[in-house]
Amino acid sequence: MNRFWEFANPVRFMAWSGRLLPYLAALAAAALAVGLVWGFFFTPEAENFGSTVKIIYVHVPAATMAINIWIMMLLASLIWLIRRHHVSALAARAAAPIGLTMTLIALTTGMVWGQPMWGTWWAWDPRLTSFLVLFLFYLGYMALWAAVENPDTAADLTSVLAIVGSVFALLSRYAVNFWNQGLHQGASLSMDSAEHVADVYWQPLVISILGFGLLFAALLLVRTRSEVRRRRTHALEMRERMADG
Repeated sequence: MNRFWEFANPVRFMAWSGRLLPYLAALAAAALAVGLVWGFFFTPEAENFGSTVKIIYVHVPAATMAINIWIMMLLASLIWLIRRHHVSALAARAAAPIGLTMTLIALTTGMVWGQPMWGTWWAWDPRLTSFLVLFLFYLGYMALWAAVENPDTAADLTSVLAIVGSVFALLSRYAVNFWNQGLHQGASLSMDSAEHVADVYWQPLVISILGFGLLFAALLLVRTRSEVRRRRTHALEMRERMADG
């Protein structure tokens, strides 16, 4: 366990993440290319949905990542509160804009899907509403980081916000199960073969989700490395101010 925590050391993190990043980016690009090209160009139109079914290759991965990124932020925040590892707090901060973008993509593609299916661009469906609230939590999280000057204080406050917002992340995932009413369909991926999409759509969808996951991991490393550098710059500036004072 002690060896594991050594990887959270900023110096060690910058070293191994720099070596891993090119391979991770290449895998993400390959998985996205295969999943999206296969899904959009080599799968048939659905009987009841036509070509609009193919939006699942963007909507489902984005929605999945929107929820899981917040959960990742929650875990990183808990590590910060318990262990006070700065890289974990910086990783949570770095993940927020990516999660916000994924949530926005999920909301937008959901509206594009909903208009021909439901006859309306928006409905106050439980899952759609919880996703909108999750989007607002992402905005609030980022605003709180920007509003508090002291990095450690900002990390403490945003960690508490991540814990509170995790309720809506879980609601976004399980809203259809909690409430039987609502326009949103059930899970596209399920252990129950009667619920998930047909295999002809399921296989490229899984690859697309993998690609989105790898893309997030690559972007997270890039942004966390930037946050570590920013933290170092801030520390140097504070030392110079104290020396000049």
